[in-house]
Amino acid sequence: PQRRVVPWAPGIGRGLGAGMEILVTGGNGFLGRHLVPRLLEGGHRVRVLALEAEETSWLEARGVPVHRGDVRRAETLSVPMRRVEAVIHLAAMQDVWRPLADYRAVNVSGTANVCREALAAGVQRLVHVSSSSVYGLGGGAELTEASPLVAFPDPYAITKAEADRLVQRMIREEALPAVIIRPAQIFGPGDAVHFGQMAERLRAGRGLVVGSGRNRVPFVYVTDAVQALLLALESQQAVGGAFNLAHDHPLTQAELLRSIAEQIGAPPPRLHVPFSALYAAGWAAERVALLRGAGRRPPLTRFGVAFLGADTRLSIEAARSRLGFRPEVPLREGVRRAAAWYLRRQPLPDGARAASGQVQ
Repeated sequence: PQRRVVPWAPGIGRGLGAGMEILVTGGNGFLGRHLVPRLLEGGHRVRVLALEAEETSWLEARGVPVHRGDVRRAETLSVPMRRVEAVIHLAAMQDVWRPLADYRAVNVSGTANVCREALAAGVQRLVHVSSSSVYGLGGGAELTEASPLVAFPDPYAITKAEADRLVQRMIREEALPAVIIRPAQIFGPGDAVHFGQMAERLRAGRGLVVGSGRNRVPFVYVTDAVQALLLALESQQAVGGAFNLAHDHPLTQAELLRSIAEQIGAPPPRLHVPFSALYAAGWAAERVALLRGAGRRPPLTRFGVAFLGADTRLSIEAARSRLGFRPEVPLREGVRRAAAWYLRRQPLPDGARAASGQVQ
């Protein structure tokens, strides 16, 4: 179809109001399950792009149209994009043990397909969810949106950085009316992958602290992430910008692990292992998984060690000043809410529940 470009200039993009027609790619995932209900509550009409095999009954029960497609296949995007005013692009490959080419096909080529179809359809706003991992290892210095994208050597981080640069280039060269959000690790109820795995390790007595544990780890509670996406969707100052997203009072690694342990009734980790030793062990575990042709991510990876053990600080001043973003859920409260969800799924034995003060 002939491309119809909506004119805009950075910082003066048109604000979008209630009652929009919005497509959410990857809207059946963890973040989408929190975002879609908020969009519906705001009076928007929402449709979701989901893979053919995904179970989406919760969306259909809410009257949300589900379009079966794949961001890797551009021909499956034109119908979902038809008469859409805004797109929130969540779809991404993550947390699976797959080759770089597979990650690139989804996270880079798939993002390019979404952006090109949005331009062709005359979409007025595209919110692209990037990642704080595009900055690489945190060295204690505060990272701003102007910091270089030197992604950690992991397929997810590498391809999210490539996709971030792609969207920036399309903003500059093709007038793509996009906003880039770079969130810290999003967690909350329903997060079986990150919070759930951390809780499982602590509960099994396999928790440990990388290094001293005094480093800050970048997290943001899921409803605060949703707040930022809504602001990016509606703000006149958002278009053309990139925005870090995190809580402005981060916990240290030791504080985070201790808080999770307390909330799930597990002993806090006491074993401290040097960063370099764990990083080497992660490298070895990855090599073994590759040699065995394992389809699952090994339990220890360099990326996981770096995420917990590096001192990463994200500045959210741009999101505060240009979007009006204000984190509302303190991280300890977020841990409490996520732990309550986890315990409903994995209840404590009676003795452990009594000892920890947990009630259900």
